[in-house]
Amino acid sequence: MIEFIKGYVDYVTPEYVVIDHQGIGYQIYTPNPFIFQKSNEEKTVYTYQHVREDLIALFGFQTREEKALFLKLINVTGIGPKGALAILAAGNPPQVIEAIENENETFLVKFPGVGKKTARQIILDLKGKLGDVAAYYAPDLFTSEQFEQKETANHALNEAVEALKVLGYAEREIKKIIPSLMEESLTTDQYVKKALQKLLK
Repeated sequence: MIEFIKGYVDYVTPEYVVIDHQGIGYQIYTPNPFIFQKSNEEKTVYTYQHVREDLIALFGFQTREEKALFLKLINVTGIGPKGALAILAAGNPPQVIEAIENENETFLVKFPGVGKKTARQIILDLKGKLGDVAAYYAPDLFTSEQFEQKETANHALNEAVEALKVLGYAEREIKKIIPSLMEESLTTDQYVKKALQKLLK
């Protein structure tokens, strides 16, 4: 895995930039290539290497936090690297984080390729899981106490989900009840009990 590339901006296109690192030109897809103006100043681009059967591509970001948000987005079902880039390019990260935390589907469906189903999936998969990124981009969105509560609740919910899987419940069944479970901050035991009540109805 290439964590970052340090070099000079050799070429800028609407889709990608080329970074010259010791005479080798790296083609890197970025949310907004024109942020990287061609100059004699050395730049650091934080990268993610995407490998598919028919493609190997580098995606690059100005900060580790932007890269972290990208990685979270591409783990959402229905969001690929190009879709994640579009979200990062079209909306600034604090707005995206706030929309996810506030379950603002109307804002999320404005992005290319994001319909209502995908917007709901983004919220389902990422709400309460953006603490590390939000601390950088939107420090005023939550107090440190709220972050702690969210992280604790998120950990407890994840443990509860694993416990339900061990009990034999299918992932599709569990996913249906997760939104209602996320409405409260509970202990793992309480989440399990509440989930079982819902699953047995």
